[in-house]
Amino acid sequence: MRSVSRRSRTVPPISAALAAAAVLTALASPAEARRHGRHVRPGGGYNPPYAAMVVDVKSGRTLHAVNEDAIRHPASITKVMTLYMLFEQMEKGRFALDSELTISAHAAAQAPSKLGLRPGQTIAVEDAIKAIVTKSANDVACAIGENIAGSEERFAELMTAKAHALGMSRTHYANASGLPDSEQVTTARDLTVLARAIQDRFPRYYRYFQTRSFAFRGRTIGNHNHLLGNVEGVDGIKTGYTRDSGFNLMTAAKSDDRQIVAIVLGGKSGASRDRIMADLVRASLPRAYAGARQAPPTVEVAERARPAVVADAVSRTRTQLASAEDDEVETTNSTDAGQPLDIAPRRSTATPGSAGAFKAGAQPLPKAAQAYAAPATAQAAFPGGARKSDQRIASADGPIARAEAPKPIAGPKIVPTAWVIQLGAMDDEGKAKAMLADAKAKGGGSLSKAAPYTVKVEHSGATLYRARFSGFQEQDAAQDACSALKRSGFSCFATRS
Repeated sequence: MRSVSRRSRTVPPISAALAAAAVLTALASPAEARRHGRHVRPGGGYNPPYAAMVVDVKSGRTLHAVNEDAIRHPASITKVMTLYMLFEQMEKGRFALDSELTISAHAAAQAPSKLGLRPGQTIAVEDAIKAIVTKSANDVACAIGENIAGSEERFAELMTAKAHALGMSRTHYANASGLPDSEQVTTARDLTVLARAIQDRFPRYYRYFQTRSFAFRGRTIGNHNHLLGNVEGVDGIKTGYTRDSGFNLMTAAKSDDRQIVAIVLGGKSGASRDRIMADLVRASLPRAYAGARQAPPTVEVAERARPAVVADAVSRTRTQLASAEDDEVETTNSTDAGQPLDIAPRRSTATPGSAGAFKAGAQPLPKAAQAYAAPATAQAAFPGGARKSDQRIASADGPIARAEAPKPIAGPKIVPTAWVIQLGAMDDEGKAKAMLADAKAKGGGSLSKAAPYTVKVEHSGATLYRARFSGFQEQDAAQDACSALKRSGFSCFATRS
C-alpha cells in the first residue's frame, strides 16, 4: 500500500530518545528484516509505510505523531475490536466466560497464526480471549465473529459500524482477524481512540491483555507482545503483522499517575518496532499529565453519514502473506474471500486545541485536548471498488445484536422494492434528503429509475433518518448502483427491504 504524506509532528519539548524513535524505522537495517526471511520483497529492503501516535489519556493531548491520519492496514490489531465486540456481548449477558464457541469449517480454515481447532470443536470464551491476546489465533477470531453475528462478513460490518460510532472515521473492517484484505484499513489516530475506548468501556476485561501466557490442552502459549514485563509501565495490548502492514503494535502504559496509549504501524521488523515503541513510552510517559483525568471517557456517538473518500487503486492490491505474528510467519495466498453506554448524537469525544509546550507533573491542565478530534480537512476513507462480498458497509444505527435493531416509527407507508440501497443515517430528515438528492445527481444511469426515500427510526432515544433508494428487484442491480455511488465518493450498502 502506498504511503500517504510522511509528515512528522511532535509536541515540544522532545527528548533525544523520542527523536530517535521517530527515525528508527529509517535506520533499521535490511538484515533485521531478513531475519524473518519471507518479509523481504525481492530487489530491496523491506520498507512498509510507517505511522505512529502517542496520546496522553488524562488530558487527551497528542505527545507524538507521524502520519497519524494516513491510511494503513491494522493487521492483527484488528482483534482488539473483535474482543471489544465480544466484551460488549458478555456485558449484556449473551456470553459468559465459560460459554462455548463453536468452530465452523470457515473458522478452522483460517491461515496461521491459529490454534488449529477442527470444525465442530468448541472453545470456552475465556480461552478464546486468551488465545487472541497471546497467540493472536485467527481461527478463534473468526469463530468469535461467527458466534456473535452469524457470519464473519456480517460481523465485519458491525465492527465497522462500531468503529464509526466510537469516532474512528477512517477505519473499515473486512474480517475479524486482520488477515490480508485491501479493504481492512485504519489510521494511527483511530487506533488511539480504540486503545482508550476498550480500557474506558471494559476495565473488568481489559486485564486479559496483560496475559503473559496460558495453558491450552497441554500446550503453554506465550504472548507475542515482548514489551510486557520488559518496559516499565506497559500493561498491554496487541501486536500485528502482514506483509503490507509491516510490524504493528498498540500499547498502553501507566506510571506515577500518568497514562498514555501509543501506536506504531509499519515497523520493518518485530525487534525494530519494539525498540521504537519502547523509546516512545520512555520518552512520553514522564511528559504525560499527572493530575486528575480531564479528557472525557470515550463514548459511542450516532454515526453522521458522509461521503467516503475512495482510496487510489494502488491501495487495492492484495497482499501475499497471511498474518502471522512476529514469531510465526507463514505464507499463503491471499483471497477475496462497566455499564452499557448510551448512544447519543454527539460529534466528538474531545475538542481541537493548541500544540503548546506541556510540562510533566500535576500542573494545571492545558485548555485544549486535541488527540481524538481529526483535522478539519479529514474525511472518512476506505478503499472502494469491487470486493468479494456485497460491499455492504453497515451504518452505525445498525445493531450489534439483531434483537436490538431500531424500530421504525409509524409514518407514511413506503413500499420498497425487493432490494434497496442505504447511504447512511442522519439526525435530520432535511440532511438525509439533501444527501439523496446529491447522490441521485452523481449516481448516473444506475439510479435513473431509483426512488429516494427516508425511513425514520428511534435508536436509544435518538431519532435518525435512514437515506435509501428503492427500485431494485435484483441484488446485482442494487450492488451495481452502490458501486457507482462509491465511485462518486459515497458510502452505501445493498440490503433486502
